[in-house]
Amino acid sequence: MVNITLAIPDALHKKLKTHSEIRWSDVIRRILEKRLEDLEIMDKIVSKSKFTEEDVEEIGKKIKEGIAKRHGIK
Repeated sequence: MVNITLAIPDALHKKLKTHSEIRWSDVIRRILEKRLEDLEIMDKIVSKSKFTEEDVEEIGKKIKEGIAKRHGIK
């Protein structure tokens, strides 16, 4: 198994230490595995898409504008 080093803020480290009964490396490993599973699913979906990057940017822009309008931001 490979080891990695992770830099975290001091405040977070202090909070983690208050729960020393938890194996934080296991928690982080599961989070990483889940995120990679999600990315693999997304990659499969995207690989079948016919949208161009420009199409995706335009759709994203319209979604953001709609959300802003709904919440009175724009």
